[in-house]
Amino acid sequence: MAGNSNLHDSARNKQDEFYTQLSLIENELKHYKRHFAGKIVLCNCDDPYESNFFKYFSMNFNSLGLKKLITTCYATSPVIGEEIQYYVDNGGQLSFIEQPGSTPVQKDSKEKHPYKVEISEVTDENGDGRVDLADVEYLMRNRKNTMTLLDGDGDFRSPECVKLLEQADIVVTNPPFSLFREYMALLMEYNKPFLIIGNQNNVCYSEIFPLIRDNKVWLGYNNGHFWFKVPESYEEKKTDFKIDETGQKWRRMGNICWFTNLDIEKRHETMILYKSYSPDQYPKYDNYNVIEVGKTLEIPCDYFGVMGVPITFMQYFNPAQFEIVGMAEDNGKGFSGEAAMWDGKNPHCVINNGRAKYKRIFVRRKVGTK
Repeated sequence: MAGNSNLHDSARNKQDEFYTQLSLIENELKHYKRHFAGKIVLCNCDDPYESNFFKYFSMNFNSLGLKKLITTCYATSPVIGEEIQYYVDNGGQLSFIEQPGSTPVQKDSKEKHPYKVEISEVTDENGDGRVDLADVEYLMRNRKNTMTLLDGDGDFRSPECVKLLEQADIVVTNPPFSLFREYMALLMEYNKPFLIIGNQNNVCYSEIFPLIRDNKVWLGYNNGHFWFKVPESYEEKKTDFKIDETGQKWRRMGNICWFTNLDIEKRHETMILYKSYSPDQYPKYDNYNVIEVGKTLEIPCDYFGVMGVPITFMQYFNPAQFEIVGMAEDNGKGFSGEAAMWDGKNPHCVINNGRAKYKRIFVRRKVGTK
């Protein structure tokens, strides 16, 4: 599928610098405003001033009623200091203003200095009638908010970043695609509310699927193929790649979606079912006592047995209407009772004398639901 090769390249080569467009963030977060009042938000996979997550929460700090915004960056990020020039003095402190003895951090410097920014106040300091990044920068210059060096490399798993995680009420970011499992595990370990970007195929990970099945994690509102800004170092591709008029490189990623454990209205919407069941239209798999539903929107309205549905089903999953029973596997053992017959190894169903189907989630309608 378009964009999936870019995701696979990311996983193989650990090229994880995909910077999210502000429009993608705005279109998703507009559904979560009630969750942020009085909360500390952590963006721990972002470069302050370069990240659109930082920009979104800074510009909407007051309208969301945030208590604090904390953003950290990673040492090897290729965009540190690209938009906002900063300096390091002899004592290792950061400043936006050049002072005697201070050293500017150059865009192409090999000595990157990971840092954190903490915002606790955003007001219209320049009197232009609106609150924007110019106001945030002014507040930083006047020490009302803080910008400090990190002791380590800024990895979200480092002790100092974990301490920031412990402070946070909600985590919102785009974690490295190659480290999605580790990132989710950390959020679960510290029981943190979150809203993060991932790939729909993450649903099938052996570490992630049980969280989906047990209603500890679910998908957000938006999903699809989206363009991400990438550093100059990224190699050009024949497809899903472009360079804009400013020379900025872009890569399109396939099957992007949001993962969250914040309650949202979408999760309680009932899927409208209109098709009727017939054995001819819904055959059973050769290796499972489960019917095949080729398209999520064609789930029969009058069948209450176990069904194999595409992973796109998760976009519409309502736990009051369906239960997730398990996921397919390829060893031919078949489906048995309540067991989730899946061990994470090439999960395929087989139908019509051996024709393999792509990954299927086993679901069942709850009795009494429409």
